[in-house]
Amino acid sequence: MEDKKLSRSRMLLGDSGMNRLATIKVIVFGCGGVGSWCIESLVRTGVKHITIVDMDTVAESNVNRQLMATAMTVGQPKVAAMRSHLLEIAPDADITAIQKMYCEETAHEFQLDDYDYVVDAIDSVRCKMLLIRNATASKAQLFSSMGAALKMDPTRVAVAEFWKVKGCKLALALRNGFKREGRFPARKFKCVYSEERLENKATSDTEKANGSLVHITGIFGFTLAGLIIESVQC
Repeated sequence: MEDKKLSRSRMLLGDSGMNRLATIKVIVFGCGGVGSWCIESLVRTGVKHITIVDMDTVAESNVNRQLMATAMTVGQPKVAAMRSHLLEIAPDADITAIQKMYCEETAHEFQLDDYDYVVDAIDSVRCKMLLIRNATASKAQLFSSMGAALKMDPTRVAVAEFWKVKGCKLALALRNGFKREGRFPARKFKCVYSEERLENKATSDTEKANGSLVHITGIFGFTLAGLIIESVQC
């Protein structure tokens, strides 16, 4: 009997397209407001082999924008909560969950050449620079998220090659970092970004962070997934 779960995807992508999605290997660094929605979209579309990487646990402040963050998952490792959720959607999926930070000390543990696609959805500038350098030097294709906080207008979310991204403070910090250190990405890569920048209307003494909304982080994540799906079909 035909598996109906992916029948609507198959109608659009065809048998060959679905077969390609089922064979690619994707690793997503960052399982938060952007990464969680990217991962969800990939699995629901038919990607079977995904590695998800994040060191954090689910916090109450994540519930407003992160897919796996609920009252029931607060305190759980993000990658464990996300993996459990994904297997409810696709029990046959190969989901590897790694609770770890990608940094100088751990980068050697990740064999990026083993993957077809790398998704960068991490926040730390230092770690992001390292991942970008290593991913662009690997056989995998990189797609990266720039800053998704302090934004509200969904129509301003766009895609551009990294060096052509405009109006994003995170992209500017990354470019300045590469120039300062004299070490650059090995090749060009596409980013999801928005030029919009609002200001926080409330502050907290206990949490120094920028406001963000799920309809923006979700669009960022879905767009990253769309870039992969489109690339696979080409």
